[in-house]
Amino acid sequence: GAANKLGQIKVVRKNIARVLTVINQKSKEKLREKYAGEKYIPKDLRSKKTRAIRRRLTKEQVNKKTLKQQKKDAAFPKRVYAVKAL
Repeated sequence: GAANKLGQIKVVRKNIARVLTVINQKSKEKLREKYAGEKYIPKDLRSKKTRAIRRRLTKEQVNKKTLKQQKKDAAFPKRVYAVKAL
């Protein structure tokens, strides 16, 4: 009857969704392999993270020091003290 038909529609829709999901995953995977090692990657393949993290300075940029600071660090190294045990 009609009720049975409606029940089948849901099952078929879910099956179609499953197949499409696998197809989309496979195509995305192939694209990732294609662009691996390239300088520029399409936006939808880049890591999403959060807006703040994407705008942060890179590790190299954060740790970089000015010439003046490098000279200061060289001139005044961290002092190491040994405390005599009693």
